[in-house]
Amino acid sequence: MSVRRRTWTNGDGSQGEAWIVVYRDHAGVRRTKSFDRKREADAYHAEVRVDVRRGVHTADRASTTIAEAGRLWLQTSAAAGLERATVDQYRQHLALHIVPLIGTTKLSQLTVPSVRRFEDRLAQDRSSTTVTKVLRSLGAIVTDAQERGLVAQNVVRGLRRNRRVGRAERRQRGKLKAGIDIPTPDEIRRIIAHLEGARRPLLLTAIFTGLRASELRGLRWADIDLKKAVLHVRQRADRYQQIGRPKSAAGERAVPLSPILVNTLREWKLACPKSALDLAFPNQAGRPHYLTDIIERTYKPAQVAAGIVDAKARAKYGGLHTLRHFYASWCINRKVDGGLELPLKVVQARLGHASIQMTADRYGHLFPSTDDGAELTKAERAFF
Repeated sequence: MSVRRRTWTNGDGSQGEAWIVVYRDHAGVRRTKSFDRKREADAYHAEVRVDVRRGVHTADRASTTIAEAGRLWLQTSAAAGLERATVDQYRQHLALHIVPLIGTTKLSQLTVPSVRRFEDRLAQDRSSTTVTKVLRSLGAIVTDAQERGLVAQNVVRGLRRNRRVGRAERRQRGKLKAGIDIPTPDEIRRIIAHLEGARRPLLLTAIFTGLRASELRGLRWADIDLKKAVLHVRQRADRYQQIGRPKSAAGERAVPLSPILVNTLREWKLACPKSALDLAFPNQAGRPHYLTDIIERTYKPAQVAAGIVDAKARAKYGGLHTLRHFYASWCINRKVDGGLELPLKVVQARLGHASIQMTADRYGHLFPSTDDGAELTKAERAFF
């Protein structure tokens, strides 16, 4: 490696000067890079010498832009058989957030500070959730490029993820609260009292099994054992009505059915429209319902009929996930109603969470507190 001074005479007779860094990369290919000032060339020479020795250097000419790397990443994602909805979300991250801000940047020029600046720019007018997801996609783009030999290292992974927006997002969101994020038992009883027709078995199943909306929409009669009072989650329907397996191994699970749900489903099975897919809750065409149809035509009208509304007389709760939250809280607080308190591990299994930590982070605060301070009184008396 060396730094050389190069001079030449221009057409008008003036003298031109540049400083050239000459080196060989880790593959032995001869590379050059020009600078106007010697101190810039010396700084680059020192940097590239270390990076070549560590095997993490990629020459600008051998690199590609982030936009092009993103296009290749989308091809990889689609070829890997990822769900259409997932690939569409990746495409939106690339088109709406990554390409407009750093699409022309070469992968070799991407550094931890530049990624941090990109993160700060995103946070100016995007939610913390969006920032987290977009940065995750950027990291996946660089990983894919690294595997293709287009870049030597993934600087996105160098960010301290725990420092990023995740903690701020959790602070802003706070803990789930009954009556705000979770329907109360009284509200659920009022909703159930106003359920009729096809909406009754659908919402009762959501209330008393805690299934995700996609799992509910893809539920088959073959996976419901009314004799043994158990429901098996083996498939789901995505937003495009496509049937597929649960997103994780933990998603495949067995959920016990309550007596009221068994009786309701037994009656509904006789009246349920026929479906070539054997769906328990098909639409008129025998396909899975669209999620918006269930929310706007079933869940929200049921709330309005029951008087569960906000100050503008609109349905108080939005998505079906609020019923999943209710099921989790109902399982956790059984002891309050004279039932058996379920261990956290059982709650995790019923909800289909990939880890018990996920369940604890989301619903741990709902468990009845055993810390009433009584031991402090005893300790104080013993102390004095």
